Amino acid sequence: MTRNTYNFIILLGVLLMALILAACSNPDSLDEKEYIMRVGDRVLTVFDFNKAFEMAKTAYPHNVMQDPVALRESRLRLLNQLTEQMLIMERAQELGIEISELEVEKTISDIKKDYPEDVFEQTLLEYAVPYNVWEEGLKKRLLIKKVVNEELSGKITITPEEISKYYEGYYKGDGLTSDLEDRSKNIDEIIITNLRRKKLEEAYKLWIKKLQKKYTIEVNKVQLEKITGS
Repeated sequence: MTRNTYNFIILLGVLLMALILAACSNPDSLDEKEYIMRVGDRVLTVFDFNKAFEMAKTAYPHNVMQDPVALRESRLRLLNQLTEQMLIMERAQELGIEISELEVEKTISDIKKDYPEDVFEQTLLEYAVPYNVWEEGLKKRLLIKKVVNEELSGKITITPEEISKYYEGYYKGDGLTSDLEDRSKNIDEIIITNLRRKKLEEAYKLWIKKLQKKYTIEVNKVQLEKITGS
């Protein structure tokens, strides 16, 4: 994946996050019928969910969204993602973790420098996202990443025994070793990256379950049934 492609994916991801995380509103200001879910002071409204889902649908082929089962599954998947994000934001508040303006500015600079002139701004206009909304979404996305890094990433260790076991199971004798060497890639580095990713995914799932027990998740069952078609 090229750096340009990577940054474009980040841009689209943050566009979605900007709409999603705008749901963190004051619950007292909302009509009871409008909300889908509450986590602490954060509220996911029907409007915010629908707006986020419209953007999320762009990642799926058009024919997939015509299938009622696939449509329901995609809605549930997005709802789960939003729930996790709200839980992590609540955790950030409890831990006092914040993102500085310097961190935001550096990330924006890194993203923008790989775009031709005006392309970045045109992409925002295409999705009808004001720059200040996008920037706020980016800030919250960085905050979520920072919480995950602090809670999980720094605690993951890879032992020599695990590297050896992974090598025996995935590389030895399967013809990949010579190919990797021909491309001057370090097998140990690849193994460590794969092991770290796998461990992080496993740790993340357990961590989210703990957060679900720690924080109260209030669900509006009437609205939930409407959006999921249950």
